Amino acid sequence: MSVITELIREEADGTLSFGNYELAVKSKKQDFEYEGDLYKVKTFKEITKLERNGMFVYESVPGTAVSHMDVTENTMSFEVEGTADAQITVELEEDTSYQVFVNEKGIGEMKTNLGGKLVLSVELETMKSAKIRIEKI
Repeated sequence: MSVITELIREEADGTLSFGNYELAVKSKKQDFEYEGDLYKVKTFKEITKLERNGMFVYESVPGTAVSHMDVTENTMSFEVEGTADAQITVELEEDTSYQVFVNEKGIGEMKTNLGGKLVLSVELETMKSAKIRIEKI
């Protein structure tokens, strides 16, 4: 996996990839159409943020590259890469419990807040990349 030089793209398998943590200055791409929705990505070394139709989807601090993001009714999965440990926030259903997996290892049950946000930390400094899967309980 590597950074997404075009900032956001649809993969051959129908998933979404976005983000470039190697950029020194903030870059953005908006009005990217994917499955009937419009996406906007802002990314650089300090932060990566994705919005769908003007609503929050994903944010990482510091910036990351996300590949093969797949969102269904009950799961969200993606691979994330970066140069340092990252705090990742994703938007899911509000006030709902989820089981979270990092590299297929369960890290526990987490509950979203009333705004639907779930926050997790991923140790990327030692691994460089991690596969994340979040399943609704």
